[in-house]
Amino acid sequence: MGWKSIGVPCPVPKCIILGAPHTSVWDFIVALLFYNGIGGKASVLVKKEFFFWPVGRLMKRLGAIPVDRSKGVSLVKQMVEAFSTHDTLQIAIAPEGTRKPTAKWKGGFHTIAKAANVPVYIGFFDWGKKEVGTAPEEFVLTHDQQADIKRLRQWYKDKGVVGKYPKNFVTGTDID
Repeated sequence: MGWKSIGVPCPVPKCIILGAPHTSVWDFIVALLFYNGIGGKASVLVKKEFFFWPVGRLMKRLGAIPVDRSKGVSLVKQMVEAFSTHDTLQIAIAPEGTRKPTAKWKGGFHTIAKAANVPVYIGFFDWGKKEVGTAPEEFVLTHDQQADIKRLRQWYKDKGVVGKYPKNFVTGTDID
């Protein structure tokens, strides 16, 4: 497909891998092929309503984890439980939370990582350079979620990462 792989699988058995820019459904396919191709196995969170026969079986084989997003159910609690019950679990999360343009990135990954005591790594799929990969070092979280998100957005901006639909990727580094 003309893509260049950069990086290696995350070096720890349990972590969160951030995937951006998330501007297309194709991001999932590119990321899945990349990560499996370098020997990794990451899971993604998918609302439980998509786990119906026969699609649910395929989704689980691809590494999808069903999550209950109904009122009163804590996604953080579900993920902390998942991390505590698995010996190996690398979860890929799109910090933007949507494929649409948004300057307000979600902090769920931060809350989950802190609560489950797991590290965070940066993943990317750059449609401009046709490069997909992971950053070599852990993205160290502080206790200031908003500052960490701003630092994360700056990382993607500094690398010049481009989404499949560039207008849908807003680093928002000038917005707090």
